Amino acid sequence: MLNDFRKTCFSAVGVFFAVALVMAPAASASAGDKAAEQARIRLVKADQAVAASDDANDPLEPMNRVFFNFNEFLQDVFLRPASEVYVDVAPVRVRQSIGSFLDNLKTPVVLANDILQGQFDRGMGTIGRFMVNTIIGVGGLFDVASGLGMKGHDEDFGQTLGAWGVGEGFYLVLPLLGPSSPRDAIGKFLVDPYFDAAGAWEDDSDAFKYSRMGLTALDKYSAVADDLQQIKKTSIDYYAAIRSMYRQKRNSEINNGKTMDLPPIPDLSQKPALPVPGSLSSRLNSDNQL
Repeated sequence: MLNDFRKTCFSAVGVFFAVALVMAPAASASAGDKAAEQARIRLVKADQAVAASDDANDPLEPMNRVFFNFNEFLQDVFLRPASEVYVDVAPVRVRQSIGSFLDNLKTPVVLANDILQGQFDRGMGTIGRFMVNTIIGVGGLFDVASGLGMKGHDEDFGQTLGAWGVGEGFYLVLPLLGPSSPRDAIGKFLVDPYFDAAGAWEDDSDAFKYSRMGLTALDKYSAVADDLQQIKKTSIDYYAAIRSMYRQKRNSEINNGKTMDLPPIPDLSQKPALPVPGSLSSRLNSDNQL
């Protein structure tokens, strides 16, 4: 009822502006254009506000925001300073080798979910990539396979459930771990650990376990830290922006298996632009139509 009332109000506002623009004589052509542009922006903002409210599916938002702020505090105090030191101390090639090694460790999880999704061709590619990077790339320290045209991809059981048609459920923010959903949490905690061959080493060695966790956090965060800061500065609601970004990323992965580091977040203060060929947003839209 409330959403219908809001939509009716926004529609009435839209009609009012449209009639006003048609009936009111403009003092000059530039003044008329400016009024039309302002009306158009108001309508765009109204439509986006209604859509965001309708699609949020975030019944635990008060609790989620508490965990979100807690995670942000930990990032500001610990992860961001550590990431800055990591970037300053470790050369680019070293960071690339660390990222490649960590990705190589995840191969059993990727392969298992390739098979569960019936993507046997992708599974064969995953095996080939793992063998090349493990043997020629010195245990995965060097991504030789990508140079040979064997591109990697990411899969997990949350994506597999999505490919099987299981809905994501409501939005979750997990302490320390960040955005998630019931579907993704089931995959992350209950299923994927059984596919993770490196998990056996973690059971026998706490040093390996925590080193892997720490390096993974540094590797992933340092790659997007600057972009996240920019989004935080420009977004109206940073929590809602991250929620939208997470869902776009997961939908992209489920639909075509391609990860998108940072999906585009609309800037409501600017005029929506047509997709630029080759841009991140246009690639996402075209991929999802396949």
